[in-house]
Amino acid sequence: MLDPAVAATRLAVRTALSDVADGSVVLVALSGGADSLALAAATAHEARARGIRVGAVTVDHGLQDGSDEISRAAAGKAADLGIDPLVVRVEVDGAGGLEAAAREARYGALRDAAADADAAAVLLGHTLDDQAETVLLGLARGAGATSLAGMAPSRTDDRGLRWLRPFLGLRRPVTRAACTALGLEAWDDPHNADERFSRVRVRERVLPVLETELGPGIAEALARTAEQLREDSAAFADMIDETIEDIVEHSEAGIAVSAAALAANPPALRNRIIRHVVQSEFGIALTRVQTLEVARLATEWAGQGPIDLPSCIAARRGGLIHFTARGADRPT
Repeated sequence: MLDPAVAATRLAVRTALSDVADGSVVLVALSGGADSLALAAATAHEARARGIRVGAVTVDHGLQDGSDEISRAAAGKAADLGIDPLVVRVEVDGAGGLEAAAREARYGALRDAAADADAAAVLLGHTLDDQAETVLLGLARGAGATSLAGMAPSRTDDRGLRWLRPFLGLRRPVTRAACTALGLEAWDDPHNADERFSRVRVRERVLPVLETELGPGIAEALARTAEQLREDSAAFADMIDETIEDIVEHSEAGIAVSAAALAANPPALRNRIIRHVVQSEFGIALTRVQTLEVARLATEWAGQGPIDLPSCIAARRGGLIHFTARGADRPT
């Protein structure tokens, strides 16, 4: 009889791959930990019947002693599963925070590997527990609904590459049980117990306290919240796409938005339009304070001067709010 944990991981992967064409190439991000190892095993099993070729990418960040041996061991496990292994060594500049820098380097390596392999999708081993932690971290940052929506189970980037997270509905004990049932020895990353990292503190301190004080099911509730907010965000995105065509126009060295149209929209939509315009044009995510200051150019116009934003400047001229790249002539 098939072990329930193995069955759960295979079903999750089968569902995630349902829109991937037979005969495609997919990559699994494999650290060697229980989540990614269970993902690799399930993907190898599900892909076999559909002629999908599976590769495993292990990213060596070089952040701990013996990382090269750990990476080679993960690659060996991939090969044992019938998966083509690839180890990529990356340099991590921790100036802006070690966690963020390592994540950026890792995703860059995965994107490059996917491009080289002409892969249709990259599969990531994030679980429901990871989702709950992400929501709590977003809440602590006050980053708004987009951040609280957590990680999407499926998204397509600007290169057309799909990023799939089949295990967002599964708890960590399920992935570990699947590895045990399959006789796979998972690696325990010591960084996952290092309380220098905010995510570890959430995992080891915050979530257990919430479970104790508020009762079980907190992680599931946070994951449901993320799912609901993703639905809301998708609806807002559709509204923004419909609205933005009528109120945005290109201007010299930037983009301009109708102040009257912004003011006529409800605050939630107005603020999202502002953030979307700046993100799309300049690649910058505005904070709430910055967004509200720009919104005042439309709703509380009293002749105030330009607003300095990261990478751009916002200023009102007549009926338009202009967003101009830094280094270009300032609007007056």
